[in-house]
Amino acid sequence: MTLFPTDRHGLIRRETTLSLGISDDVVARALRRGELVRLAPGVCVVPVPESDTAEDELYRLKSIAVATSARDGDTSTLSHDSAAAVLGLSQLHPERDLVHLTKTRKRGGFVRGHRIVHAGPLSPEDIADVDGVPVTTLERTAVDVAMAGDFERALVVFDRALALKADVERMKTILESRGRWRGVGTARRALSLADAASESVGESWSRAQMIAAGLPIPRLQHTFQTSDGPARADFDWEGKLVGEFDGLQKYGRLLRPGETARDALIREKRREDALRAQGIMVVRWTWATLERRELVGVLAPWLDMLAAA
Repeated sequence: MTLFPTDRHGLIRRETTLSLGISDDVVARALRRGELVRLAPGVCVVPVPESDTAEDELYRLKSIAVATSARDGDTSTLSHDSAAAVLGLSQLHPERDLVHLTKTRKRGGFVRGHRIVHAGPLSPEDIADVDGVPVTTLERTAVDVAMAGDFERALVVFDRALALKADVERMKTILESRGRWRGVGTARRALSLADAASESVGESWSRAQMIAAGLPIPRLQHTFQTSDGPARADFDWEGKLVGEFDGLQKYGRLLRPGETARDALIREKRREDALRAQGIMVVRWTWATLERRELVGVLAPWLDMLAAA
């Protein structure tokens, strides 16, 4: 198996392989055997190991590959979903087909090949450097993503941006500068309701569906004292109803040193029983519940009972 040279980002570039005597035929055979993955013309990478975040990592590398290979690289900056991938800003249903860039000029946006290039304006204070790659800042990226999507996507990205310590006042200023641009009203509403206490995309999406349906807005991440010790809840209403989002990675996050996922699941069951022993009802849902738009139907009867009590 050929050992392919990589750059600082882990990318394999055609000009480098050719300079070392590795022909295009050798690279083509490696691609056919699955030893390499093509990200952009003239740029490949070793396959990313299988994991829950493999798709995100591959898109991050693709974004860097396209940005550092673009002919207009001196006037374009990674933005929107691509900047989010590089910055580690999680999203709801992110773009994974095209790489987003924004030009410093106000006109001339286009879609070509792997790229969608947005027209500016883009000021120097909206640009950050990540390992030598220019990307829009965390605040600018969150606003761009929020304005390009619906309320749910906007709330999720603002929640995650705040969790990464984004400057809320800077995001408000950017939104104010957009005037009456499409999506600005939705983004402003989402930012006003964003909460850094939300711990995952699934929790933020859950809250977005609650808000859209007019359900009471829950308290986030409150810790109850129980006979089994402290119990922190994703959501609760009046300390009497607890809501828990069971994401695919939840039990992995809960693992203590030396614990298995089964150990964490058993511990969570004890915690839930301790809450119920105090007269607190616990309702759980999953990503599939959100995808099927069933969350409101799950919560509404319990909230009605709480209101009637």
